[in-house]
Amino acid sequence: MKMTGDRRRMGPIKDSRMKCVTCLLIGLCLVAVSYAAGHEDVTPSKEYRCPVCGMYVSMFPDWNARIKFKDSTVAIFDGSKDMFKYYLDIKKYNPSKSKNDVTAILVKDYYSTTDIDAQQAYFVIWSDVYGPMGHEPIPFEKEADAKEFLAEHKGMKILRFRNVTHDVILSLDNP
Repeated sequence: MKMTGDRRRMGPIKDSRMKCVTCLLIGLCLVAVSYAAGHEDVTPSKEYRCPVCGMYVSMFPDWNARIKFKDSTVAIFDGSKDMFKYYLDIKKYNPSKSKNDVTAILVKDYYSTTDIDAQQAYFVIWSDVYGPMGHEPIPFEKEADAKEFLAEHKGMKILRFRNVTHDVILSLDNP
């Protein structure tokens, strides 16, 4: 075929290839954007209930915590206390899952209300601030923020994720 500069002469094959390449590029851009977003916010439906206490989690958007699993499912909680109850006894709440299935655990930083990695967070316990389930482990991304909050709100101590145990969580339920 002689090139004359007239695109119509290239025919339908060239046009369909261009459409495929365009679709592929758009798809790659969408994947890149969602990957870059990382801890994308999952907004639960109004009917979604916390798998631990049964409360409607959409009522507490600034307190929500989430556990993401390898199979792309997500458990959403009204607050970090119920997230810990679930995580620390995962078989009780979901016999088909184990801690090995977890890919991410997210909580909301108390001050910014943005998602943070729970395993890197600082949790203030026994403060005078109440969450959806009463006394909550209050999460912070920065240790300095946790220390400030601890002093201002009469907290008892700051714990890292690995130090939050069943006994700690149960103590928050039994003042």
